[in-house]
Amino acid sequence: MSIFKIGLTGGIGSGKSRVADMLAEWGASVVDTDEIARALTAAGGSAMPAIEQAFGAEALAEDGSLDRAWMRERAFADVSVRQRLEAVLHPLIGDETERQADAARGCYLVFVVPLLVESLPRWRPCVDRICVVDCDPATQIARVQSRSGLTEPAIRRIMAAQAARASRLAVADDVVANDGDTTPEQLRARTKTLHERWLALAAARP
Repeated sequence: MSIFKIGLTGGIGSGKSRVADMLAEWGASVVDTDEIARALTAAGGSAMPAIEQAFGAEALAEDGSLDRAWMRERAFADVSVRQRLEAVLHPLIGDETERQADAARGCYLVFVVPLLVESLPRWRPCVDRICVVDCDPATQIARVQSRSGLTEPAIRRIMAAQAARASRLAVADDVVANDGDTTPEQLRARTKTLHERWLALAAARP
């Protein structure tokens, strides 16, 4: 029997990584495409030769990793730059995602995919449920500012490149509410409720 699969998504600053960490704590296998991308673009990462070839040495930080600030400034100002970067990264991310998924042995499998809704035709057939971690835009901005130091205009450019909140909610099978007034205890309780629901669904599969 194939493993039960969840596609976990949400806008920047929504808290999806925190939710994924809790699910992993409770026995789920987690494949995080953002973490995969970070590893690919770290110093010595397998994407770095192709990135240097596509964008030049100025795309590299001093340690040989991707200069994220340099790339962010260009990728969110020019869609063609973002498309060139995605052409390098997406096949590599896909290969590593598949490798990690094949090795998964948890009670169910969670794919953490920030741009799941933007690539819905690819992901919808691959998962049994889509779960959206949802919060209001003001909360997104405040959280990202507090952890990254990005300016509000920079954060809004990133948000504009992602699916709209309504579009994410429209495809959600499950939603975890995580607005600014959500306490850690509330988030944990909401996530645990879904975890138990997914365990039951996984167990009931024919």
